[in-house]
Amino acid sequence: MSADIHGLSGAYAVDAIDSDERAAFEEHLAQCPECQAEVASLREAATQLATTTETQPPASLRSAVLAGITTIRPLPPLDPPVAANPAPDAMTAAVEPADTDASVVVPLRRRRRVPWLLAAAAAVLVGIGGLAWSPWSHTAGSQLTATEQVLRADDAQRLQKTIGGAHATIVRSASLGQAVLIADKMPDAPTGKDYQLWLDIPGQGMVSAGLMPRDAKQPVTVLLKGDARKAIGAGITVEPAGGSPKPTTQPIALFMFT
Repeated sequence: MSADIHGLSGAYAVDAIDSDERAAFEEHLAQCPECQAEVASLREAATQLATTTETQPPASLRSAVLAGITTIRPLPPLDPPVAANPAPDAMTAAVEPADTDASVVVPLRRRRRVPWLLAAAAAVLVGIGGLAWSPWSHTAGSQLTATEQVLRADDAQRLQKTIGGAHATIVRSASLGQAVLIADKMPDAPTGKDYQLWLDIPGQGMVSAGLMPRDAKQPVTVLLKGDARKAIGAGITVEPAGGSPKPTTQPIALFMFT
């Protein structure tokens, strides 16, 4: 498979590839943290679409668009098409001198201004499955979830571990003070147990950072709770269902930030 296999992450995230491509991509995915992060981010974004609601535009939008129309320069009219092989009559008429005694007045048609601003504004409001983007109420940065911000942070630190046949990656942004776990092919926790996440905080030891969701679709992406800025590491342990105040077992994976 060529380097283009990275481009299959979007199709894989929405189950839009055939079985051969899936097998090849999953083999690549197991060794590529970048694709793991991208697939997890795309699946989370798809989940968010179901909960996004439409936002009504402000009352001032219509007047602003109509006012802007008067400042738009209209396009010139299109020239009529010229036939490749004009008919003989047309050629004769083209070379015959015009009657110099006749006064021909061609009225100018008023060019109609195209309200493209209004069309553009309407297009902005059209979303997929009822989703509407409202630029007056959100900024570009606010569209990203906390998880996506960590994965795309300039100072994102990625640490990967292999757990049997599973792969776990911790992505930590010190500037944001948050960390994200991406786990792929993790087996279900034993009956009556949960996978618990921890942050190693100086002076406090292992502090609970939440639980890995059960029966989650692979790969699993979890935003860790707590201040990852102060943490010097993170870990995963197997704990009784619901979690424990402190680890009761040895970590099955341990990530050191420093």
